Amino acid sequence: PSEARDLRDPSALRPPQQTLTETPQRDKSSRKPSARKRETVSSEFVEQVVAINRVTKVTKGGKKLSFSALVVVGDTKGRVGYGLDKANEVATAIKKALTSAKRQMITVPLYGATIPHQINGICGAAIVMLKPAADGTGVIAAGPVRSVCDSVGIRNILTKCHRSNNPINVVKATMDGLSKLKPRSVPEHPKNSPEVSGEEGHASS
Repeated sequence: PSEARDLRDPSALRPPQQTLTETPQRDKSSRKPSARKRETVSSEFVEQVVAINRVTKVTKGGKKLSFSALVVVGDTKGRVGYGLDKANEVATAIKKALTSAKRQMITVPLYGATIPHQINGICGAAIVMLKPAADGTGVIAAGPVRSVCDSVGIRNILTKCHRSNNPINVVKATMDGLSKLKPRSVPEHPKNSPEVSGEEGHASS
């Protein structure tokens, strides 16, 4: 009879209470940065895709399709390079072009935010005229030339493309012109500054 009373007791039918253990919360600040953030932080170059072309090669077995990518890479501090590579996929072609562009970078002498003097670059039938400009002018250039100027760090320049508009030859002609620039020292005082004119006036008097 006592066992029957225990079974009828509602407290005997309840399951035993389990002790809940608090799970330690992870500190969000201790998490490792994602791979995408690490790439953006570690990358010090400006990468621009100028053109992507589809290339078809006719072979005995049929047509073979591939893609070619033209890429310009620079650090906006006077170094720039370009790469042209092809692969079966667009992403692979861009990656190969970026690698080759970083290997063949050149150093361009800058005169403040522009170039030291006027120069013409030639590649094949393409002729690119590069002319220095005053502060506030901006980059007056077409697509391929603008990509090279932005990557090298030029903010004021006048340009003109003659005879050919092929982006590959235009980029090569622009690089040819930049590679032929001669360095020029930036004066401490501009020619028309009030300090220089005042000194010249005292000397003449």
